[in-house]
Parts: sequence; structure tokens; C-alpha cells
Amino acid sequence: MAEKEFLSETFQIDTIDAKILELLKTNAKLGTKEIASQIGLTITPTYERVRRLEKRGVIKSYITVIDKKKQGYALSVLCNVQLKSHAAEYLEEFEKEIIHLQEVTDCYHIAGNFDYLLKINIKDMDSYAVFVKEKLAVIPHIATVQSSFVMRTLKEEY
Repeated sequence: MAEKEFLSETFQIDTIDAKILELLKTNAKLGTKEIASQIGLTITPTYERVRRLEKRGVIKSYITVIDKKKQGYALSVLCNVQLKSHAAEYLEEFEKEIIHLQEVTDCYHIAGNFDYLLKINIKDMDSYAVFVKEKLAVIPHIATVQSSFVMRTLKEEY
């Protein structure tokens, strides 16, 4: 089986794997010994399970979650973008430009009335106005931009 095919397959996890994933999702710095003690296995099988989850692509990476507000980015914006056309070159050009904008933390190509949903973290409303005018609006082929401002985050997954 080719490596790409292997990685694209779904992987059935059991309850122990699910517990490991939940623990690591909460704290990726947990060591094998700590995980083992919480799931009721010894270190070696716990290590093997974590490695298997990594190899199968269930665990994609370990990240550090940074508090954007503590860095001065108090405003989160969900921004819907509609392009003038669904022409492949328009989509490719937009995607090529948007990935370089540091204010854009997430970008989803979506179905529906809009083509893309962006999550933007920025200092304040004035900074967002400058971002739209000087960075977003200069990307070719944008027809419509609709912004929603996050008042409070109830749940966020990383």
C-alpha cells in the first residue's frame, strides 16, 4: 500500500486511544509515564499506542497555544469572503495571497453564499479597518467581504 493511501485511511481508535487523545489534547506536554498512570497501562504499551497514533496521522502535531489577548490582539473577527468568480485561477490567486497575511489565523474554503471564511486576530477596530483597506481589499477578484466581530468565545478547539 502506498504511503499516501495509508495516511488517508480512517483509523479506528478504542477507548484507551480516546483517553490518550483527550489527555494530550488537554496537555501535550504530558510524558508517557504520566499518561500511563492516568489510563491504567504500563509505560511501554502506552508509548507504543502514542507512536501508533502519530504514525497513522491521528496525532498530527504538538502545538503551543498562545493567548492572543495577552499579546495585544484583543479583537477576533470572522470574515466571509466572496470572490467574483469560482474560476480556478481566482481561487488559487486568493489562496496564495491570504496565507501570507499574519493577521489571518485560520482560512477555510467553504460552500454556501461565501467562498472563504477567515479568522482574524488583530489589536482593535482601527487596526482591522487598516487591514481590510491595505491588505485584504488589494487581493484581486474579491467581490464581497462580510465581517462578524467575536464578542465572547465559549468553546475553541486547537
